[in-house]
Amino acid sequence: MRMIDRLLCCLVLFLAITAVPVPSAHAAQTCPFISAKELAGAMPALKWSLISNQDGRGCIYSAGRGDTMMLTVFRNPDKDRAKELYATFVKTLSERMPLSAVADIGDEGQRGTTEASAQRQEASIVALSGDYILQVSVYPTGRRADDALLGPLTQVARVAIGNMSKTSERFGDCEWLTAADADGFLDTSTLQVQRTGAGSCMMFDREANTMVVAVISTTRDTAISMMNRPGPCQHVAIPELGREAFGEHSCTKGNGNAVNIFVWKNGKQASILFAPVKPHPESGSVEHLKTIAARVYGKL
Repeated sequence: MRMIDRLLCCLVLFLAITAVPVPSAHAAQTCPFISAKELAGAMPALKWSLISNQDGRGCIYSAGRGDTMMLTVFRNPDKDRAKELYATFVKTLSERMPLSAVADIGDEGQRGTTEASAQRQEASIVALSGDYILQVSVYPTGRRADDALLGPLTQVARVAIGNMSKTSERFGDCEWLTAADADGFLDTSTLQVQRTGAGSCMMFDREANTMVVAVISTTRDTAISMMNRPGPCQHVAIPELGREAFGEHSCTKGNGNAVNIFVWKNGKQASILFAPVKPHPESGSVEHLKTIAARVYGKL
């Protein structure tokens, strides 16, 4: 379970480092896990608007009164790993709210709402089905998250869990990374390669040392502004990979052992991140990672 916790921490670091404003025109208009009609039927009292399809891994909605709903699907390499991650999710959720079992949603599920005194109100359900985990959470504004909200939310989960195979996450298949890229960075004997969304891949070992590649569409001006942005990391230009290429290392916030390289070509920017969980021979160094970045750059 500690491996899962570390891996989730690495993912949080990746999202924090690579967060880039993306024009709303690129956002998908449909959610692969539940249609607008199905959502309206499950929660008729609220009118939800889809604001983001997270690369086929989940959907974020907002309602007129300021409510937010997040639907997320996690695919795992096997059922044992899924059970391990599910147990972690249940434990984390139970620290925020009392939980009770819910029937007829996958193999098993738990749901609950925060106490009336909670500063941030939340109604959530997490369910396990084979290799997949579904979590759906609603954060209401200005009112309690109670059973009147939890019942419809459970119906949303019942619909969505039947569509989890539509997630873009795939294991053992990555257009940007190969197992050979792990040499010198990850333990190849325990390596897992995973496609985590449209244009994004990751691989990790048993210790949760992680390498991630994410590709987004963006302008050259945005790439250059990222290159010049102030922040907690040291920057180094990498002109051999283009005038827009640079590395970030030795960060004073987050994982100080991590290193991230950004390259841009043909209207696309790729981020190549290596995040070890503890000091590593490649900690804070862009030199070896440049070889992998060059291969990604050649595919853009």
